[in-house]
Order: sequence, then structure tokens, then C-alpha cells
Amino acid sequence: MIELTIHRQAGARAWGYSCRHMLSAVLLWLLAVATAGTAAQAQLRGTQREGTIAPIPIAIPEFTGGDPKLAADVSNVISADLARSGLFEPLDRGSFLEKIVNINTAPRFADWRAVRAQALAVGNVMSDGGGKVTAEFRLWDVSTGRQLAGQRFSTAQINWRRVGHIIADQIYERLTGEKGYFDTRVVFIDETGPKDRRVKRLAIMDQDGANVRLLSQGKNLVLTPRFSPNNQEITYMSYAGESPRVYLMNLESGKQQVVGDFPGMTFAPRFSPDGQRVIMSLQREGSSSIFEMDLRSRQTRQLTTSPAIDTGPCYAPDGSQIVFESDREGTQQLFVMGADGSGVHRISFGDGRYSTPVWSPRGDYIAFTKQLSGRFLIGVMKPDGSGERILSEGFHNEGPTWAPNGRVLMFFRESRGNNSGPRIYSVDITGYNEQAVTTPSFASDPSWSPLLN
Repeated sequence: MIELTIHRQAGARAWGYSCRHMLSAVLLWLLAVATAGTAAQAQLRGTQREGTIAPIPIAIPEFTGGDPKLAADVSNVISADLARSGLFEPLDRGSFLEKIVNINTAPRFADWRAVRAQALAVGNVMSDGGGKVTAEFRLWDVSTGRQLAGQRFSTAQINWRRVGHIIADQIYERLTGEKGYFDTRVVFIDETGPKDRRVKRLAIMDQDGANVRLLSQGKNLVLTPRFSPNNQEITYMSYAGESPRVYLMNLESGKQQVVGDFPGMTFAPRFSPDGQRVIMSLQREGSSSIFEMDLRSRQTRQLTTSPAIDTGPCYAPDGSQIVFESDREGTQQLFVMGADGSGVHRISFGDGRYSTPVWSPRGDYIAFTKQLSGRFLIGVMKPDGSGERILSEGFHNEGPTWAPNGRVLMFFRESRGNNSGPRIYSVDITGYNEQAVTTPSFASDPSWSPLLN
């Protein structure tokens, strides 16, 4: 848990016309995919050239500080986060004309305009030698010379990468009007060994693939980890022999507890938005139905009673509805129902088979896996089934998970070949900027955390 002392710098005023003008080269995708009507969305402008986005040129010099390596490392994390988003173009530091030596002195804006910078982020990182680090930054609009944001953070030095992610989130939000997603973690399945004898272990990492940490040792098969809304717990399935069990694990303490033994479970549970319930699929007498469990009382309630296979349930962000997959109409399709199991109706009507539905944290889209003509596609549709769009396709794509701002997805892709294995990828909801997330071993079934506290 990171403990931050935050001070807002002077000059970080409300979004104005000059800032909107600075962003005129980017962000068409936000206009195209966001729900119209909010203030932030009304302020955005953008251009698109032959299916590509023109990102914001931003200058991020190496931060100053008593420990040059630590200062450089923090500024490199910020630069890498913004570059991966596809919305920013961190400029080559070798082209910079001014060397920042004091972040409290106004930059020479003409020098930064000369290297094409539209935004400039400068900062300072200091270590007290006793395990504490203090970092501060300022964000400038180069065209007008106005300071757009500025804050100071104090925390344990072990959290220095998180400081970089938090600053990147501040910059992202200030320049796009959208919440950032960099200060997050991803839990996933780490896979090692030959393809026919894979060892699968629970693992967790930062959203950029750094700080990988194993959470299990591979003695038992583990599957489908899912984050709790409170960040501190995950739920997952584990097989001891042939018996599947559902576990809760506290990520801070490492302690785990059994939720229950569920012979024949076909899909691991997901948390409700309030973290008090989990929803799952249980197989009984040849059919698979959706059940909900109250984590306090451990009581279960059956929500579907069809003789078909109902599985893969996921709550809407407000908890009022549930999306799931079912073959009740002959092929694998997506259905939505009320949280009490009422009003079941089909929402997918395209060609192919649909599975692994996941509701966006914003409530505006449902992501899914689609099998069509031997291909595995990752796509999104609106909750009523309209507006279906395919974001990525491959030999075997599966398991989408949403960033907490609802603008980026992760999924895993299995490649062909005897020695091949799954890798994790990210893509934004326009299908632009697909990137691999580097992990030490093969990796599958990612689950993205909410923003950390």
C-alpha cells in the first residue's frame, strides 16, 4: 500500500481554450467511442490520418534530483506509460535545446516549441537516504506558457515505480479529460514447461509487465484469477487432484481461504461491484447454471434454470444486470438478465460463437471473444447488442479484461507451434495500438485491477 503526501502546485487551473487548442492533433478516438454529453468529451478535438492517430508530442526530460539514476528511472516510467497509450509521442531527449536544472524556474518555451513539443513535463526526485522518496512534477502547455498541473508526492522508496505511474496518470487525465490507468496491477496465469506438461501458477505484475511476483508455486492447477473491486483480494479456481475449489486470496497478507467445493464448476467466479458476492457457473446433472454466492453467509442462489449450458457471468458496474454466455438457442451466444435472474434476453446476433463477456467499468460496452471461421476475435458491443466492433483477431485470442478507465483491453493470444504458448496483449477500444505485454514466461488469462489506492 502506498502512502502519499500530495501538494498541488500553483497554476494548475481549470481546463481552458488554450489547452484544448494544444490538443488539436489527437483524440479522435475519444470522440468516436465515448458517450456524448459530458463536459470533458465536449472539449476534445482530434484528427485521424488513414486509420492512425496523431499523438500529442510531449517532452519529458530526465527529472532532476540528488540520485540521478532514480530520477531518470522515474521519468522513464512516465515516458513509457504515455507512449504505450498511443495518445502521446514522447520526444527524443537528444533533441532538447534546454537542460532543466530547476523545475521552479519557468522553461524557455521557445526552445520547446522548436522541437515540436506541445506539452512539457518536468520533475524532481529526492531520496532522504532513509528509505523515503519525494517527487514533484509540473506540466506545462508549451504554446501558451501556462502550467496545467503540478503535485508533490512523498512515499517509501520501494514504491518509486508507482510514483512514475501516478504522475503519468495525472498527465494523461489532464491532457485527455479521461482517468488514467497506469497505477494498476494485473493478475494472470504464469505458464512454464513443455506444452503437454505446463506448470500454471498465479502471478501478479504492474500493468506494464514489470514487478512480476508469483502467488502460487505450481503444485496444483490454478485457473481464471479475478480481482475484487477493493484491490486487496482475488478469487480463482484451483484443482487439488480432480476436485475444483474456489479460493479468495488477500494480496497484502498472502492468506487464502476456501469459498467452497464445487464439483463440475465450468467457470471461475467474479466479484459483484460491491465485493460482497461472487457469481459463478455450476454444472449439475448435465446442465450448467448461473449461481450467486453471498461471501458473508456463504449462501448460494440459483439465477438460471435452463437445461442449456449457461456460463461466463459478469456483473454490470452498477450491479443491476448480468451478462453471460449460453447455448440455449442452439449456438453459443451472449445474454443479459437482471441481477435476480429476471428478463433474460439475447444480445449477440452476428455470425459465429460468442464467449467470455466482460462488462466495461464505464457500463458502455461489453467485451467478448468470438469464434468465426477458425479465427478467434476480440470485440466489443453495446449492452443492447448494437455497435459490434472487432478489435483484434488471431489464431487463438481469448479472455478480455478492461482497464479501470474502460478505454483499454488486455487479452491473451496463443500462437501456433509445438513450443508455442500464450502471451498477453493490450489494445484500445478502437482496435488501434495493439501491443504485447512482456512477461518472463508464457502468460494467460489476465485480470486488470482497479486503480490502486
